[in-house]
Amino acid sequence: MTQNSLLRHRIHRVTTEGSHIFDDLVAVEEPLEIRLGYGELPFRRELALAVTMRTPGEDAALAVGFLYSEGLIQRPSDLLSVKHCTRVEKPEQFGNVIRVELAPELQFDPARLQRNFYTSSSCGVCGKSSIEAVEQQCSFIPVQEQLFSSEFLLSLPDRLRAAQPNFSASGGIHAAGLFRPDGQLIVVHEDVGRHNAVDKVIGAGFQAGVLPEANLLLQVSGRASFELVQKAGRAGIAVLSAVGAPSSLAVQLAEATGITLLGFNKAGRLNSYTHSARIEGLTSVEIKEKIQG
Repeated sequence: MTQNSLLRHRIHRVTTEGSHIFDDLVAVEEPLEIRLGYGELPFRRELALAVTMRTPGEDAALAVGFLYSEGLIQRPSDLLSVKHCTRVEKPEQFGNVIRVELAPELQFDPARLQRNFYTSSSCGVCGKSSIEAVEQQCSFIPVQEQLFSSEFLLSLPDRLRAAQPNFSASGGIHAAGLFRPDGQLIVVHEDVGRHNAVDKVIGAGFQAGVLPEANLLLQVSGRASFELVQKAGRAGIAVLSAVGAPSSLAVQLAEATGITLLGFNKAGRLNSYTHSARIEGLTSVEIKEKIQG
C-alpha cells in the first residue's frame, strides 16, 4: 500500500469512564476512474469504462484485475500500458484517473460491452442469467482430491490478518491473499472494497504470469459474494475461502464452475459448501437445502 492509504483524524472516544480526544487512523477511500485506450495506432479512441471507490495504491493491478475478471482481456500481451493520467480536467482527479492502453490488434467493441457489462449484485439481472453469462467465460476447474489440509485452511484467516498492516492500524479495510497448496503466500493486497482487494490480487497475479492457474487458493476477509466467485472462476482459482458467509448464488456458481467454496472460516472452524474432495479427509457434500434468492 502507498503512504496515502491511511489518514490521521482527530476523534472523541467515549467510554463508561468518560471521553478522550486523540488521533486515530482511518482507511482512505477515493474514486478511481478506469479509462480504456483502444483502436489502431495512431488513431486511438478513449472510453471511460468505470469508476470504483478504492484505497489508493496498486491502481494498475486493480485496473488490470478488473478488466481480466470481466473478460475484456485474455493475456498480458493484450495490454500496451497501464498509467495514471497526468492531464486531467480537475485537480482532485490527479492520481485518481488511470488509462489502460489495449493492444491495437485486440478486437474491442464498446457496443457489445454496453450490452453485457455488469459488476454489482444490484445490477438487476436474475440469478440464472448471471450464472449462464459467467459460465461462458469460466472453464470448469477439475477437482484434484486431497489438495489442501484442513489444518492449513483453518490457519488462513490468521495468516491473512498478519499480512494486513493497514487493518491493524485502522480496523476498516479488507484484504485478499493468494496461496499455493504448500502454504506459500504469493500476493496479498488491502482495500476498503472487497472486490477491489480481489481485483488487485488477480491483476498482480495476471501481470506476473501466475494466473490463470488451477490449484491456487484465494482467502478473503469478508463474505463470499457471487462476484467474488465469478472473479475466482475467471482466474482459474480452485478454492475460495471467506471469513464470512456465502450467498446462495455464490454457492450455485461455485458448484457449476468446480470451485471449492469455504465460508465462516474463523475461530478454528469452517464450512465447505462445494467440491469438498479437495480437502484432505473430506468428500463432496450434498447441500440439502438452498436459500432461494
